[in-house]
Amino acid sequence: MTLKQDLGQRIQKLRKDKKITQEQLAEMVGIDPKNISRIEKGNNYPTAENLTSIAKALNVDIYELFVFNDIPLDKMKDEIIASLINEKTILHLYQCLKFEK
Repeated sequence: MTLKQDLGQRIQKLRKDKKITQEQLAEMVGIDPKNISRIEKGNNYPTAENLTSIAKALNVDIYELFVFNDIPLDKMKDEIIASLINEKTILHLYQCLKFEK
């Protein structure tokens, strides 16, 4: 399974645990429900901004979206870093994580 798929399943599980529909989550995040569906199916990565909004909407810390039982932490880090598009995205995600503490 890819990181996109694992992330999507984790978001879906957290959403369902909180009894939130895809439409409700999409409204909370400010994106189209189709995007939530694509993320949960593992077809798309959320942007760093949307990832932050999803975590807030689900009332979890961002790192909790990446807690997968079957992926070693080092591999997870490598895949997350590889998935980031550019330095601006990395900086934005870092700032979001830094200021949430």
